[in-house]
Amino acid sequence: MPLVGSPLKRPDDPRLLTGRGRYVDDLVLPRLVHVAFVRSEHAHARIAGIDLAAARRAPGVVAVMTGPEAARLCKPYRGVLLHYKGMKTGAMLPLAVDRVRCVGEPVVAVAATDRGAAEDAARLVRVAYEPLAAVVDADDATVPGAPLIHEDLGDNVIYETRLASGDVDQAFARAHRVWARTFTIGRHTGVPMEPRGLVADFEPATRALTLWISSQVPHMMQAVVAELFGLPEHRVRVIAPDVGGSFGIKIHVYQDDMAACALALALGRPVKWVPTRRESFLSDIHAREQTVAVEVAAERDGTLTAMRARITAAVGPYSAYPRSSVVEGGQVLRLLPGPYHVRAYDASLRVVAQNKGVTSQYRAVGHPIATAVTESMVELIARDLGLDAAEMRRRNLVADHEFPFTSIAGSVFDSGSYRASLERLLEAADYAGLRAEQARRRAAGRCVGIGLACFVELTGPGAQFYGVGGAPISGQDGTTVRLEPSGAVTVLTGLTEQGQGTRTALAQIVGDGLGVPIEAVTVVAGDTGMVPYGGGTWASRGMPVGGSATLLAVRALRERVRRIAARLLEAHEDDVDLAGGRATVRGTGRGLALGEIARTVHFRSNEIPGLEPSVEATVHYTNPGAWTFTNGAHLAMVEIDVETGAVRVVKYVAVDDCGRMVNPALVEGQVQGGIAQGLGGALREHCVYDAAGQLLTTTLMDYAVPTAADLPMIEVHHLETPAPGIAGGYKGAGEGGVAGAPGAILNAVNDALAPHGAMITAQPVTSEKVFHALARGRAPDGRVARYNPRARIETRRAP
Repeated sequence: MPLVGSPLKRPDDPRLLTGRGRYVDDLVLPRLVHVAFVRSEHAHARIAGIDLAAARRAPGVVAVMTGPEAARLCKPYRGVLLHYKGMKTGAMLPLAVDRVRCVGEPVVAVAATDRGAAEDAARLVRVAYEPLAAVVDADDATVPGAPLIHEDLGDNVIYETRLASGDVDQAFARAHRVWARTFTIGRHTGVPMEPRGLVADFEPATRALTLWISSQVPHMMQAVVAELFGLPEHRVRVIAPDVGGSFGIKIHVYQDDMAACALALALGRPVKWVPTRRESFLSDIHAREQTVAVEVAAERDGTLTAMRARITAAVGPYSAYPRSSVVEGGQVLRLLPGPYHVRAYDASLRVVAQNKGVTSQYRAVGHPIATAVTESMVELIARDLGLDAAEMRRRNLVADHEFPFTSIAGSVFDSGSYRASLERLLEAADYAGLRAEQARRRAAGRCVGIGLACFVELTGPGAQFYGVGGAPISGQDGTTVRLEPSGAVTVLTGLTEQGQGTRTALAQIVGDGLGVPIEAVTVVAGDTGMVPYGGGTWASRGMPVGGSATLLAVRALRERVRRIAARLLEAHEDDVDLAGGRATVRGTGRGLALGEIARTVHFRSNEIPGLEPSVEATVHYTNPGAWTFTNGAHLAMVEIDVETGAVRVVKYVAVDDCGRMVNPALVEGQVQGGIAQGLGGALREHCVYDAAGQLLTTTLMDYAVPTAADLPMIEVHHLETPAPGIAGGYKGAGEGGVAGAPGAILNAVNDALAPHGAMITAQPVTSEKVFHALARGRAPDGRVARYNPRARIETRRAP
């Protein structure tokens, strides 16, 4: 079916065409069009028919696009990483064709002269569906006879793997005791203040597309859009201005984004797309929906000996493109042993499709799950053995002198301060004093708990993460540092800015290296037409990779400037220092302003014969290893209202070791923000679906993002263990807060519940779950029992 408002002139149309293929009278009207989407109302259904007639006649409508039309412009794409052997998934297109596989999947795109007109017209589209059986629960996805989400794949299993090391059976057979629990983690999402959004402008004459997009990964988007739409990559320019939050939500390729690009190509005019908050909840990737059945073997003295686990990750109907939806489960698989000496390990991972929204990488991918599970088991074992939770960890943490240390899961911990972080935490929080305070409050009848969590955080990965799997995601980053004729400095970086302070940190590195004030440094980021090629911002790689590139670039420029200054000042290069915006000869009063040196290079290069007339340096850098590990330790103290089950966090202390810090204030902000996000996932946030696959939490009234009133003062302390393989010694700081918080909170809640004989293993830990746990105590399998309204909390006894 043809597009409404096609730029191609009909033979009987009297209007004149411009050289760009547009009607002359179109040029006096606003060229920008706005997009609204008709989305699936069903979790699983066949599309029996689409009636577009009324929408096409609606005022202001410029184009109406359906799945088959979008498919003629955009190739199908599958989120498969080649190094995950045996992985499979269905193909995605910008708009659904023939079948919808989750509520919110886009079916029709409507472009109009303003957003209101587009929304009004979208409501006039009539889609006839033939509902199909939906698979919502992960356990139902693999039972015999389960409805197939993609019939051509044969089943609903996207990926399966197993990781085993050591003699697990023997370790379990010889252990003093084995503890088993099943943990469930509810799915949640990032909720950045600024939603996703884009403006796509296509120039038909040159086949050039400019895409302004709220994204963390402009070069990845450039490569993806060029490939999917058959455009020359150098003709695609992606600009990601300052982004209002992302948390990993904006590193993925979304169907609606590609549909907006398809409309831009079809119309040859700018297309704007910004989702409503409800659309964001429906279409942004979710994360964390996993079930982890774990067994841990330990000796009588608390020494951990072995671990078994079965991980099931439910990821929606498609594997996200191009990063896939299997990485989160893979991270849990590799990180479950945590920072501990575990002698034997056997774990399996199954990733299954379901008729819910797509899940994929979101801040601290997999770390909060692995940490919460392992740390909960550590404290459960300590409680049962009569050991203090801190002492239990002392007996099992990797010692600071053992690095580099290869974990039982194969992760190489390059450096760290695992025991030192714990001790610093206990001292900073006054752990002994808190335990005494807890005893006094309990004696007064109050329900108070203290929880600890130690964690490792994988940061700064290189090509081993995605590039080896065939994804167009750079593992390196480039930085250009240029001295301007004014004496100011311009920095071009492949990193992006989402509010984490990248520009400030890079400006500090450059200012320190060249001896100029930070105010003289301008950092330009997020524009593929200007900056060196780079991977963008994800996996806490900003400082380890982009920061190191900047450090090496400024060192190279510093040496170049010193060499030129030495020639102009008739001095030896080794005697020239840069400070205060000047190059001076040590021990003399002779010197030149950096601006004067730059002007000489640019305008009077004849004065430096034999030297390259350049005051610019570009360096590209990648992690020479697979990654580098940040670590830390958290403590939470909570009080529970036994009448309502409400959990109040009364104290939170964190110790973070992210290697060499450039700006401690920025690191502290990252840790505090991560903890706030981790507390939200642990206690409140949950993407709730009903049995039919309908998302019930599509507004901020339903999806409970924590507010300032829900958070205590978060106290952060720092250790600095430089990364030995990274140029600047930097490690990532963006995700440690999220990694540790759920485990600390879950342990604090369970410490409070322990005298009542209860334990919770399901997140989020809502008031309802806590109330039920207090009412009934612990069920035999460790799960929270159903609420019995006749149970009297005040008569409960610990078993």
